[in-house]
Amino acid sequence: MGDGVPPSLTDPFGRVVRDLRISVTDRCNLRCTYCMPEQGMDWLDRDELLGFDEIERVARVCVERFGFTGIRLTGGEPTVRHGLEELIASLATLGADLALTTNGVTLAKHAAGLRAAGLNRLNISLDSLRRERFLAMTRRDELGRVLEGIDAALAAGFSPVKLNVVLIRGVNDDEAVDFAAFGREKGVGVRFIEFMPLDADGGWSADSVVASDDVIAAIGAVFPLEEVAHGPEPAQRYRFLDGTGDIGVIPSVTKPFCGSCDRVRITAEGAFRTCLFANDEHDLKPALRHGTDDDLAAAIAAAVGTKWAGHSIGQIGFTRPPRTMSQIGG
Repeated sequence: MGDGVPPSLTDPFGRVVRDLRISVTDRCNLRCTYCMPEQGMDWLDRDELLGFDEIERVARVCVERFGFTGIRLTGGEPTVRHGLEELIASLATLGADLALTTNGVTLAKHAAGLRAAGLNRLNISLDSLRRERFLAMTRRDELGRVLEGIDAALAAGFSPVKLNVVLIRGVNDDEAVDFAAFGREKGVGVRFIEFMPLDADGGWSADSVVASDDVIAAIGAVFPLEEVAHGPEPAQRYRFLDGTGDIGVIPSVTKPFCGSCDRVRITAEGAFRTCLFANDEHDLKPALRHGTDDDLAAAIAAAVGTKWAGHSIGQIGFTRPPRTMSQIGG
């Protein structure tokens, strides 16, 4: 391809892959019930984690060889990885849109440094605005620190700041309107993500999913909405008719967006995954530690060549991935 534009990386179904999710750690300072068990997690040894130079190399090959345009850092909880700002500063030089997903517990301490290092966008996971319920869902009494982290992110100049909210029927589904009001008051975007079967205790069922259409109906009855066009991102966006911000829904279960998925993932120890729900992984460490950039690019391309059509949640053939959400990377 001319003009120095790298060739795109296309999967077997014609989808161009441009979004790289990188888990920098499997460790977390919360114990969310749908993500990991309260006890008994087998953490990776520190020397099993990819080094920052290895993470940067994977990202650079994806951007320079295949034209990736987005990089998102995840965990576990990425801010517990020592020296994260150093990694962000390195990745920021690649020119891709650089984002991070965090639970916000330590964000008050890190927000300014993350911004200064070159982080473009920030998503904060928060599933309840009620202290006792937050404690029950995360097994940690940290709501106050998360709220402080949101304020710190805004003060650091992140715009927009987005909240990721997973609603579970019978648990926190009565907070949809509360989150909409919170977002309007704070000036943050709220994204409601349908509950997916990645819970540690196997408690997921179709009945526990709060459909995105129901979320929009509940919020729209209080704060009138209109749908707006959106780009390749999976969120369906709606703005408030009075002009006070917007919300989004990600209907991963009821209206899967697998047909336009452009994401791939790397776990904290270097396993390449073509889908959040993939049952197979591709170890990049041999190419990273004993090969050239050409070898690494070939390994990535070969892995993308195995990407399936979709996750099949709710269908007879669906199988859960063998690892929890925290081990895969959000």
